[in-house]
Amino acid sequence: MHELSIASAILDAVREEAGKRPGVHVKKVGVRIGALSGVVPEALTFGFSALVQGTDLDPLVLEIESLPRRQRCPACDFTFEVSGDTLACPRCAKEETLFAGGDELDLAYMEVEE
Repeated sequence: MHELSIASAILDAVREEAGKRPGVHVKKVGVRIGALSGVVPEALTFGFSALVQGTDLDPLVLEIESLPRRQRCPACDFTFEVSGDTLACPRCAKEETLFAGGDELDLAYMEVEE
């Protein structure tokens, strides 16, 4: 389960940032996960909760924003979310589109309390 190592890396980043600001308590951390990232959100949430429980960060909350796969059409410069199996541009129907996102795994924000 690589989600456990991802959860651990998120907590390391939270501790590092909190260490720069004494007296700050991190309440919530948000991540963005693309549909093609290979990360299972439920497994990440489970691993994160297990790692936080009983630590100095407890009761830190993990908030996950799921991002869809996106393609860009070079013919009409339209970026769109992929739904279903087709990668064709919904605006001009060109079949040849380019990958534009959906593999993200980003630390988006931290909500802190001073």
